[in-house]
Amino acid sequence: MSRIGKKPIAIPAGVKVALTGSLLSVQGPKGSLQRSLSDAVDLAVSADQVVVSRRGDGNSDRSFQGLTRTLVANMLDGVTKGYERVLEISGVGYRAELKGSVLTLSLGYSHPVEYPLPQGISAEVEKQTKITIRGIDKELVGATAAKIRSFRGPEPYKGKGIRYADERILRKAGKTGKK
Repeated sequence: MSRIGKKPIAIPAGVKVALTGSLLSVQGPKGSLQRSLSDAVDLAVSADQVVVSRRGDGNSDRSFQGLTRTLVANMLDGVTKGYERVLEISGVGYRAELKGSVLTLSLGYSHPVEYPLPQGISAEVEKQTKITIRGIDKELVGATAAKIRSFRGPEPYKGKGIRYADERILRKAGKTGKK
């Protein structure tokens, strides 16, 4: 039995939740989100809370109940508080620059890497080595941060590359010279 899936989700003040068929719409002070939900779960929307219940008792039904509850909770948090992910760039000559909605990264390649930010995502570059990605959709914020990190992932010998601010890189010892 899903412990997370059974918990009701409190609707914060100033947020409107509407369910049309299997499409859930959430509107809040920071924006609005929509998501199509699985047929394995039922949603009961009242004035102050949302309750997710499952239709069957199979393993996939139980999994979808917990997943759906988490997705709805993330939508409610996103339209009220929003999400952010911080990336740090380390390496000599590695830097970032924001021109409109295009992030230009100099990462030691022969050419700068230009990445247009997706709709609904905003970025801020501080000190040319710190990128803050913000948005209301947790999934999109995480995917954007992962895509930017993939342009030059951190390497284990010197730690150069793009990493998450809370990420710890395990360092390896390099080659030892002849003695």
